[in-house]
Amino acid sequence: MSAGPGLLRDPDFRRLLTATALGQLGDRVLFLALPLVAITALDASAFRVGLLTAATTAGSLLVGLPAGAWVDRMRKRPVLITADLVRALVLLTVPVAWWAGRLTFWWLCSVALVHGVLTVFFDVAHVSYLPGLVGRARLVEGNARLSAVRSVTSISGPTVAGPLVGLAGAPATLLASSLGMALSGLLATGIRRPEERPAAAERPRLGRDIKEGLRFVLGHSALRAIVLGDALFNFFLVMYQAMLLVHLERVTGLSSFGIGLVLSGMGCGALLGALLATGAVRRLGPGPVIWLAPLTTCPLTALMPLARPGWSMTVAAVGLAALSLGGVIRVVAQSSVQQALTPDRLLGRMSATARFVSWGGIPLGGLLGGISGSLFGTTATLWIGATGMTLSALPNLLTRPTRS
Repeated sequence: MSAGPGLLRDPDFRRLLTATALGQLGDRVLFLALPLVAITALDASAFRVGLLTAATTAGSLLVGLPAGAWVDRMRKRPVLITADLVRALVLLTVPVAWWAGRLTFWWLCSVALVHGVLTVFFDVAHVSYLPGLVGRARLVEGNARLSAVRSVTSISGPTVAGPLVGLAGAPATLLASSLGMALSGLLATGIRRPEERPAAAERPRLGRDIKEGLRFVLGHSALRAIVLGDALFNFFLVMYQAMLLVHLERVTGLSSFGIGLVLSGMGCGALLGALLATGAVRRLGPGPVIWLAPLTTCPLTALMPLARPGWSMTVAAVGLAALSLGGVIRVVAQSSVQQALTPDRLLGRMSATARFVSWGGIPLGGLLGGISGSLFGTTATLWIGATGMTLSALPNLLTRPTRS
């Protein structure tokens, strides 16, 4: 990241940055609290935890492609605001149902599914909105600053959520997640820069628009390698994550506070990655960074299945922090490449297509993680996830995306 204030002088970018911080804080609390509702409050099995993970991420598979075509026809800021406010309301139903004695596992899955669908629209709009707000020449700086904010919330979110879960219970902790997303949506209403309505096609056709996005992304060697590498990484990451909290709670014996500290350590790695990302891209070029980051950091996730109560748990937590560090550097590099190579009129469809391909297998990964955890145990599932994440470097290593 640049030493000077740069984009921080822009009040609209500061508003977007602050809104992102609040929304991501809510999301990080959700990441810890939602599965813990299932694990601790509803005593869910390993398979059901995997099923909940699949429901959380199924939105990309269900609406990933049409979301891009729809967002390309809309102003992006209203989509961001609406998605945030509705997600806040949906999450609010979990503590309400819990206090009323009506919360069930299937209700939790329904909330996860609806929240995931809304998140697809939010993320597609967010990626499409940034180039128009900051200009293409400042995309690396903008992405790096946003990643730094996400990293800070990755530290603070679990640190806040862990004690909250211990004090108030996992269902009540989701109030904090709901509040963060509501404040994010409200703050985004203060962005003043006018946003032009996208030019309407003479006869807009959803199928044709989706095909155009698919052809553009899959027909471009650099973009294709990025999404295929992402698809492999995300598939095995979600297998790993589906059993990570179960492993930490039931194998290593960590309390919710201890789990929060481990996840905060991942946030520290992510923050360091955000601070190093701009320099790494400048020195090595975005192409090498995209494959070097996972190749050098993902193998360290194999330390977690070796961990047991005691010092080995600390070493394993460092491995998770390295995973986050490499992940953020990779995302900053590849997001800037994707945005720079894509014309404005296709940004939404590029983002949605990339998300569909990259995230489409995540629900299956969550299910397989749960099945593997039930059949072979959490330790074996973590080994599988660590191996697969390391191999995700291959598509970009073999293709060598653009260095520009």
